[in-house]
Amino acid sequence: MLNQNQTPLIDALKACTTRPHAPFYTPGHKRGVGISPLLTDLIGKDVFRADLTELAELDNLFKPENAILAAEELAAEAFGAEKTWFLVNGSTCGIEAAILATCRMGEKIILPRNVHSSVISGLILSGAMPIFIQPEYDEDLDIAHSVTPEAVKAALATHPDTKAVLIVYPTYDGICGNLQAIAQLTDQYNIPLIVDEAHGAHFHFHPELPISALSAGADLTVQSIHKTLGAMTQASMLHIQGKKIDIDRVNKALQLVQSTSPSFILLASLDAARQQMAIHGEKLMSQTLLLAKEARIELHQIPGLSTSLANQKKSPGFIDLDRTRLTVNVRKLGLTGFAAEDILNEKFAVVPEFSSWQNITFIISLGNTKTDITNLVQALNNLTHITPLTSECQPCKNKNDDIIANVVSIFPREAFFANSEILPLEKTQERICAEIICPYPPGIPLLMPGELITESALKYLQKIQNMGGFITGCADSSLKTLKVVKI
Repeated sequence: MLNQNQTPLIDALKACTTRPHAPFYTPGHKRGVGISPLLTDLIGKDVFRADLTELAELDNLFKPENAILAAEELAAEAFGAEKTWFLVNGSTCGIEAAILATCRMGEKIILPRNVHSSVISGLILSGAMPIFIQPEYDEDLDIAHSVTPEAVKAALATHPDTKAVLIVYPTYDGICGNLQAIAQLTDQYNIPLIVDEAHGAHFHFHPELPISALSAGADLTVQSIHKTLGAMTQASMLHIQGKKIDIDRVNKALQLVQSTSPSFILLASLDAARQQMAIHGEKLMSQTLLLAKEARIELHQIPGLSTSLANQKKSPGFIDLDRTRLTVNVRKLGLTGFAAEDILNEKFAVVPEFSSWQNITFIISLGNTKTDITNLVQALNNLTHITPLTSECQPCKNKNDDIIANVVSIFPREAFFANSEILPLEKTQERICAEIICPYPPGIPLLMPGELITESALKYLQKIQNMGGFITGCADSSLKTLKVVKI
């Protein structure tokens, strides 16, 4: 057992910031001396003393031997992994590295269609062929669940030459599928199970939270420590266990997708977040769960709002829920989630994580307070008083088909590098998409390179834009044109 009170990276960084010396190395601001006053007025000057490069005392991210190595070993033990890598390019680079480490050009990977855009980037970089499977979908609440073990089993039977399976766990709404059953299936085929656990870094630290991906049998999992724990934005981890994945390939893949000039402030924040959770994690998560419970109890009393996801009947694609994630359905208010988010933000200074056609989702974490919950409940209560309760917002029909039933005509990598042309939106139907088109958040691509553009997908994009959502990834942000593979 390691001493989880230790913070080797923070200690090394502190020693470097306090040692008097003449800096003739990057970054150019030289420990804050050259920073613009505009920035120091905003965030102060002290932080820049710790913005250092890979000095001898601070170790090398790609070949750690000292402080980084010690911090990663502590993290592996704290999160239940055999080996952990620190990531400074977000979970995005971890997902890309996972696909690069397991799939070569032309090899198959099974994954749900509601994956993050980073997965599509991984497909383009690796040249892998996606075998998409459909997650369960709740039409009443307009929410996608997880893929079922039965769907994974059928896909593996049809494609026994698959090299890996990738699962999103939990979803953006906190829904968890039966990961243990899926892990048993991948074990039978002796292929790795990769888990995008970006929103589940806290699971390991409390018994009332869903089982963590590693505990459920995942071979490799990627976590955004910054999303639900106390690290800085972009700071993430990649964890591995077992022998199915070549560690050397993971190392080489990370060298392709990570910066060679990592921020030691981000790395130190991972060290601090790990220490905080290893020592105080269960207490902090107990407080967080209590806040979330109080929010649900109070919101349940407000007419027109629904948090029924927490009490929904379980299914093969929904066996558990992260109760620190609060999804509120506003359909009965006659509002879209997009409009409700704007009102909450502009009128009541309450800012959700994201919105969708019918829902608004809030992340409740160790950083929230009882005052935050009070403000949230008051704002949502006020929302019901300024909107009619008689005109329900109609759900977006066929949204499930739009997101996950697209046909992959050619490999994503082939489409990305193919000659392309830009056409008016109305002339792109039945053409092969050449760009990632992504309603954001949550960053789930509606169309990706290599997919056939359908009429329903085009209609859905226009609906999302008309209702106040926004689209990223496409060259034309006005959505008047799209880039397609040239015939």
